Amino acid sequence: MEVLDKVDHKILSLLLEDGRASFSAIANEVSLTDVAIKKRVERLKRRGIINAITADLNLKALGYENPVLVQIRSELSKNRDVIKKLNEMDYVLELHQVLGEYNIFAKLVVPDLDSAEKFVERLGTLDGVLDIKTLVVISEVKKSKMLPTLSLQKTLE
Repeated sequence: MEVLDKVDHKILSLLLEDGRASFSAIANEVSLTDVAIKKRVERLKRRGIINAITADLNLKALGYENPVLVQIRSELSKNRDVIKKLNEMDYVLELHQVLGEYNIFAKLVVPDLDSAEKFVERLGTLDGVLDIKTLVVISEVKKSKMLPTLSLQKTLE
């Protein structure tokens, strides 16, 4: 595991708040030069701590309904095939292999509930799918890209 100092964590927090923040703006916040910030960010990218800096899209503004969470129980011997097929399907934002009664978890974004229903019907026809549970998100209570600062502070002290 990469050991980061307080400055690295502050840089990451600032980039999470605004991915377009300039090196000089970050430098002002952490009392370093913009060259030092650039080197630190490049190091964080090289070491795989920063994978990408992306846009946070407003899916409703793009015409999508609330997300649909899907739990899938598949035959263990066909799990990889089911995951491969899910990766190829439209509307899948996230896909996770999980432990528990259901072994695959997907987060979908669909334009309407009819599309969600068609997706689930198609999913049910895939070889290896044993059971499906769906949840329609009615409101997003918390969505954070911030680091867990309370536990982080204890680690750095």
